[in-house]
Amino acid sequence: MRLLDHLRHQYALTEQGARDLVRSILASAVMDMVLMLPVGLLYLMVKDLSDAGSLQHPGSYLWKAAACLAAIAITEYIKYNRQFTSVYLESGRRRISLAEKLRKLPLSFFGKKDIADLTSTIMADCATIESGTSHWVPELFGSMISTVIIGLSLFFFDGRMALAAVWVVPVAIGVVLFSEKVQNRFTRRQREAKVDLAEHIQEGLEAFQDIRSCDAEKKYLDDLWPRIDLVEKRAVEAELGVAYFVVSGQMILKLGIATVALTGASLLAAGSLDLMTFFMFLLVASRLYDPMSSSLINLGAVLSLNIQCERIDEIQSHPEQNGVEALSNKGYDVCFDNVRFAYETSGTVLDGVSFTARQGEVTALIGPSGSGKTTVSRLAARFWDIRSGKISIGGMDISKVDPETLMGLYSIVFQDVTLFNNSILENIRIGRKDASDEEVLAAARLAHVDVFARRLPDGWNTLIGENGSELSGGERQRISLARAFLKDAPIILLDEATASLDVENETFIQESLSRLVKDKTVILIAHRMRTVAGADKIVVLEEGRVTESGTPSELSLGGGFYARMARLQSDSLDWSL
Repeated sequence: MRLLDHLRHQYALTEQGARDLVRSILASAVMDMVLMLPVGLLYLMVKDLSDAGSLQHPGSYLWKAAACLAAIAITEYIKYNRQFTSVYLESGRRRISLAEKLRKLPLSFFGKKDIADLTSTIMADCATIESGTSHWVPELFGSMISTVIIGLSLFFFDGRMALAAVWVVPVAIGVVLFSEKVQNRFTRRQREAKVDLAEHIQEGLEAFQDIRSCDAEKKYLDDLWPRIDLVEKRAVEAELGVAYFVVSGQMILKLGIATVALTGASLLAAGSLDLMTFFMFLLVASRLYDPMSSSLINLGAVLSLNIQCERIDEIQSHPEQNGVEALSNKGYDVCFDNVRFAYETSGTVLDGVSFTARQGEVTALIGPSGSGKTTVSRLAARFWDIRSGKISIGGMDISKVDPETLMGLYSIVFQDVTLFNNSILENIRIGRKDASDEEVLAAARLAHVDVFARRLPDGWNTLIGENGSELSGGERQRISLARAFLKDAPIILLDEATASLDVENETFIQESLSRLVKDKTVILIAHRMRTVAGADKIVVLEEGRVTESGTPSELSLGGGFYARMARLQSDSLDWSL
C-alpha cells in the first residue's frame, strides 16, 4: 500500500491508476526478458554446432523459434494493454477527478492561480503525464527490473564476467540521476516562459478591440516576440540539460561491451574461461544494454515529470470546502456578525461588518469603489471563508454547510456575466436544468429578454457566440437576470445587475424584481442612487466598515454618503456640453 500511495502522489494517479502502473511495469519487465529468448536460442544453436559439428535436430529449432515469436507476440499484446489502454482510461479519470476537485475548491484557490496557468495544468500537464505513464515510467522501471534479474543470473555462470557486464548500469543511471536538480530548474523556467506567453496571447485576444482602437498593435507585437523567443530558448536549454547527462550515460553503457570483450579475452587466454561461456556473455551483453540505453532517455524524461506532477498534486491535495448537506435554517434572514476578511493578495477588505438583510426586504449595499460591497455578496454565498465573525442564514452558520447545498438557496446575478455559445433558451436554462421550455420563456419575459430575442435570426434558438459576443452588454445582463428568475431561490444577490441597462429597461427590471421580492431576501449592490431608492434598507460601506444604515428617507436626512451621492447624481442630470 505504501508503494501505491507513493505512486499516486509521485505521478498524480488515482488508486486504480497506481495499480495499473505497477502492472504495466511488470509487463514491460517480462517483455524485456522474453526478448532474451532469441539470444538463448542462438546460443543453443551455436553450442550444438560446436559440440557435434552440425545441427542434430534442425526441426526442433524451427518450433522453438516459432515458440519464441509466439511468446513475444503474446507478451507484446499484454504489455500494450497494460501500458497504453489502462493509461488512457486513467487519463480520463484524472481529468474528471481534477474537474470534480476544482468544483469543490474555495475561490481563494483560484485567486492565487492564473486562468492560463490552470488551463495548462489541466490540458498540457495531463497530456505530459499521460505520455510519461504510458511510455517512460513503465519502460524505465521495467528495464531496470529485467536488467537486475538478468544481471544477477549472470553471476551463476561466472562472477568475473558478470561484474564486467553490469558495472556500467548503476554508473550510467547515477549520471542521469545526478541531473535531477538541473532538469527541474530548466523545466520550471520553461514552464514559466510558456505560461507567460499563453497569458500574453490570451490577454491580447480578450483586449483586441481595445488594442486596435488605441492603435497599439505594434507595441503588443513588440512585447510578444521576445516572449516567443524566450520559450524557444528555454526549450533548447531544457533539451540540452537532459541530453548532456543522457548521452554521457549511454556512452558509459557502451563501455560494458568493451569490458566484457576485454575481460573475456584475458580470461580465455589464461585458460580460466571456456569459449562458449565467453560467447554467451558477448551475446547477452549485446542485448542487455539496449533497453537500458532507451531507458536512460526515459529516466531523463521521468525526472522532468516532477514539475507537472507537483502542479496536479497541488490541486488534488488542496483542502476542500465542505460541510453538512442538511439545511437547518429557520427563515432566510442573512446576518453578518462582526465579519472580518482579507484576500491573500491584499490587505483587510472587511473590518467588523455587521448588518442583517431580512426576508421579504430589499437590502441595498452602497459605497465607493473598493469599499467591500462585492466581497460581501461573495462571502454571503460562501465563495470564500471569512477570517473571523459569523455569517448566518436563518440562524444557520453557513461555514458549516456544504457549498453546493448552500448554493441552492441563492439566485445570483453578478456584474460580470458569463454566457456560453449556445441558444438563448439553453443559456437561461442553466438556472434550473430540469425547467420546461414554458418555464424558461416565462423567466425570460420577466427579464424582458423577449424584447430582443424576437429580433434575432433564429429567435430563441439563436446561438449567441462565445460569452454572448453576438449580444450587447445589456442583453447579456438580461439573460443573466432570467437565469436568476428561473432558479427562483429564496435569496437573491444582485451585483450591479442593472448597470448595463438603459433607463427604460432598468425600470422594467425593477418592476420584475418587485414581483419576485415577496417572501425573499434580496441583497442589491448598485452605484446608481435611483436603483436603490426603492430599497427597504440601505447599508453604506466605506473602507470595509459599515458607516451608515437605515431606510432611504432616513439616510437622505442624515447628510452622509448616501445623501451626498444622491445630491451629486441629481445635479449631474443638469450637466450639458
